[in-house]
Amino acid sequence: SPRWATAHKFPAEQAFTTVENIEIQVGRTGALTPVARLTPITVGGVVVTNATLHNADYIEGIGNNGERIRPEDHDIRIGDTVIVQRAGDVIPQVLDVLLEKRPAEAVKYAFPEKCPVCGSHAVRERNEKTGKLDSVTRCTGGFVCRAQAVEHLKHFVSRNAFDIEGLGTKQIDFFFESDDPSLSIKTAPDIFTLKVRQEASHLTKLENIDGFGKVSVKKLFDAIDARREIDLHRLIFALGIRHVGETTAKLLARSYGTYEHFEEAMKAAADPASDAWAELNSIDGIGEVVARAIVEFYKEPRNLDVIDRLVRELQPKEAEKPSTEGSPVAGKTVVFTGSLEKFTRDEAKARAESLGAKVAGSVSKKTDILVAGPGAGSKLAKAAELGVQTMDEDEWLALIGG
Repeated sequence: SPRWATAHKFPAEQAFTTVENIEIQVGRTGALTPVARLTPITVGGVVVTNATLHNADYIEGIGNNGERIRPEDHDIRIGDTVIVQRAGDVIPQVLDVLLEKRPAEAVKYAFPEKCPVCGSHAVRERNEKTGKLDSVTRCTGGFVCRAQAVEHLKHFVSRNAFDIEGLGTKQIDFFFESDDPSLSIKTAPDIFTLKVRQEASHLTKLENIDGFGKVSVKKLFDAIDARREIDLHRLIFALGIRHVGETTAKLLARSYGTYEHFEEAMKAAADPASDAWAELNSIDGIGEVVARAIVEFYKEPRNLDVIDRLVRELQPKEAEKPSTEGSPVAGKTVVFTGSLEKFTRDEAKARAESLGAKVAGSVSKKTDILVAGPGAGSKLAKAAELGVQTMDEDEWLALIGG
C-alpha cells in the first residue's frame, strides 16, 4: 500500500450487560476455559450472550505476560455489570467491571480444582525453565474424561487426521452417548470394531435407527475400512498429542519411518539421559516442550492401552522416503549452523532431505556432517569434540553436486 496512505479503524462499539453465570468448558487437551453467560445484549448489530474469559488469571485481571490489565479489585464475578465489546468487531470480549454496580452478595469466583466433567484433578503446570505457572488449568483425566474423549474422537476423524466420511460431530455424539455395546464408540479403536460388533448383534441394528439406513451404514463401514491403511503422519497427528500439529507429525514420521520405531523411541525417551531423548530433541523443528509432551503422552498407561488396541486394527504405512539413488548423503544426519550465505536454512534443509539425509537441530554422536557457515559457535566446538565431519557451504555443495 502507498506509504502516504492512512487507514482509520473506528473504535469497537461497547455495551453494558450482566454476568449471569460463569461456566467451565473442557477442551480436547483438557484445558478448562471459563465462559461468561451474559444477559443478552446487542453489540455492533449482533446479539451477544457468551464471552470467553480465557483462564483464571484473566478473571482476576491479569494478562498473559503477568501484568495487570485491570485494577486489582476489578475481578469478574457472577452478578457483575461489565463492559463488553466485540474484539475486531467479531469476538465478544469482557473489558472491565463497573464496581459501583457490583451487588453486595457477589463473591470472588473460585476456579475449580477438579474437572467439572469427570472429577479428575485439575492443575496448572509450571514451566521448568521460567518457574512460572501456566495460565491454563488442565484436567488430568485424559481419555477417562468425557469432554476430552469426545473432542479427541472428533479430532481423530477430522479431515487432516483419518478423514472418515460419515463420522461427523452429530454421529460421534450419537455413538459416544450410546450404552449399547454393539453401537458404543468411546475411544478411537471402537470405530474400527463397530462393523464386527454390529454383525454379531441380534438386537440393535444401526440401519434401523433414525438417521441411518442400509445404504448409509454400508458407506460408513466402507469409509472406516478404507482408513485401516493410513499414512504415518496422519496417525501421529490423529493421536491428539498436545503441541503435535500436522507439520510436527510429518517431521516425526519422516524421522522415524515406521510407527513401531516411533513408539519404541518415544517410550525409550522417557529417560532424559537416553540416546532416544537426545535424538528426539535433535530433530530440527522439535523443541523441548514438544518432546516432553510426546514422552509424557507415551508414559500414560491409559494412552498406551488405547493406542495398542488401535494399532491392532490398522496397517500404518511406512513414511515415504525420497529417491536417494546415487546420493552421497542418504541415511546420514546433517546439522546446519552459522549464517548460511549461499542458501537459506529452509532451502538447505529441503535439499538435504530430498537426498535422503536427516536434518537435525543439534550436534550429537549420531551426527555425520556439520555444515558450518560464518559465525558458527557451540555446535562447531561440539562437532570437533565428537569428531564429526565438518565442512563449509562450498564443500557441502560440492559433495551434493551443487
